[in-house]
Amino acid sequence: MATSAGLSVCAASLTGNLARGNMLSSIRVSSHMTTERTLTETYPHTPDGRYFVVRGRLWRMSNPALAEDVRASLVAELMSARRAVRDAGNDPYAKEDARGRVDTAKVALGERGPVWWTDGAPDYNRYLAKNTPYADWYAGLDG
Repeated sequence: MATSAGLSVCAASLTGNLARGNMLSSIRVSSHMTTERTLTETYPHTPDGRYFVVRGRLWRMSNPALAEDVRASLVAELMSARRAVRDAGNDPYAKEDARGRVDTAKVALGERGPVWWTDGAPDYNRYLAKNTPYADWYAGLDG
């Protein structure tokens, strides 16, 4: 499994947050944790597999080099953190903590932060596909 320095830092950050009690004390791994793959399969993926497209906007895919058990654990933590954001209500401290957990999980998954590919290509996360080198590919999807 290829591991980038950024991913190692993210994993260390995730572990440190767990040790400090900022996240779940344990991350559940479940055989039904295929939500991310199921949802993104309904959206077009760029030919290089780096992004999927929703309403014309590119969204970075998770790092495909992650082991399935690690990916499942991170997705479980991400979903738990998103529920914590929802459940924080008007408590700004709880909401800030939960949003930090979301960001930590997304960085560890490779969806934010340093890119997981190694060819030096720039990151077009959140760009409109029509304003990127993927414009011709995306325009060809309509026909």
